[in-house]
Amino acid sequence: MTLAQPFTITQPTQLHFGAGLIKSLPQIIQQAGGTKPLLVLDPGLINAGLDTNVRSPLDDADINYTVYDRIDPEPGLRLADAGTELAKENGCDCVVGVGGGSAMDVAKAISILLTNGGQAVDYLGLDKISKPGVPKIMVPTSAGTGAEVTFTAVFINEETGSKGGMNGDPLYPDAALLDPELTLSLPPHVTATTGIDALTHALEAYTSIQAHPLSEMYSIKAIELITENIRTAYADGRNIEARSNMLLGSLLGGKALAIAGVGLVHAMAYPLGGMFGIPHGLANAVLLPYVTGYNLIGNLPKHAILAEIFGQDVSGLSLRDAAEITVDELHLLNEDLSIPQSLRELKVPMEKLPEMAEIALTVARPVENNPRQPNKDDIIAIYQEAMEG
Repeated sequence: MTLAQPFTITQPTQLHFGAGLIKSLPQIIQQAGGTKPLLVLDPGLINAGLDTNVRSPLDDADINYTVYDRIDPEPGLRLADAGTELAKENGCDCVVGVGGGSAMDVAKAISILLTNGGQAVDYLGLDKISKPGVPKIMVPTSAGTGAEVTFTAVFINEETGSKGGMNGDPLYPDAALLDPELTLSLPPHVTATTGIDALTHALEAYTSIQAHPLSEMYSIKAIELITENIRTAYADGRNIEARSNMLLGSLLGGKALAIAGVGLVHAMAYPLGGMFGIPHGLANAVLLPYVTGYNLIGNLPKHAILAEIFGQDVSGLSLRDAAEITVDELHLLNEDLSIPQSLRELKVPMEKLPEMAEIALTVARPVENNPRQPNKDDIIAIYQEAMEG
């Protein structure tokens, strides 16, 4: 990469970040032009009784809202279609997505369907959305996906069993409200998998062939924040400083991926979600060390820099040796966070690896962004290594 490399950045989302800011949700809805929101809620929040944190400010402000909570960890396209019908029936003029990436992706898709018509399947791919959606506001309750600042919504296609995304600038949220207090109740295993998901976004954006100085700025800071705080957030979920830093790291990782894209980890994680229902963050976390090891020779200098960002002293080492430390650190991080060390632990059948590799190669943009271009045999070999652990 040189400074002469051209780039274009779209960053339309208004950001609100701070502890206790959920109380300002009514004002943010009104500023966006909404009067009757569809509240797309992660059912896990309702089961834990945490939805009152979001409902109470709306109730106090006498805002009439409709709740849609049919959200799965790996959402299908029909969930977006059903949510759109519910919004139409109740005259909703804006959408608020509250929860993890699944809830926010469904919310973004509903916003688009309300103005563009048709069904969610019609918009899978790149730049198929012609009209802006109704105002959409995202409220993440985990530090992971960065979906509150991206132009993507990812779904399982129930007809094909494949996983794919809607992509286009109209999917950018109008506003995002990030309140670290909403993340204090995340259980350790969710903190771990969503946190490594955020780290994957930042790391893959950093090594993407589309990276440039501005995306790298976001990536590096995100990696620093996440690696310095994820163990604390995992061990002591009530630590508001660690939670705040993780949420900011996730946000910056989302900005980095929206600008520079992600890579082979994401492409290889898609079939794990589509074929076996493995949550996206967990799939990314297990694959990240193995794909990074494959990618090293695609950009040794950047992978060596990553070892330094992880806090390791690489003075006197060759670029290759320094880069190898990055892989070791990723394995150690997964171990500390009790993340499975192999795909075998996730019950992935060995005989499915060739089919998984074929599907991964169809996830074109992440594969193209990757610093090392793989073929089918390469991907099978990475899966096999990840199977053995």
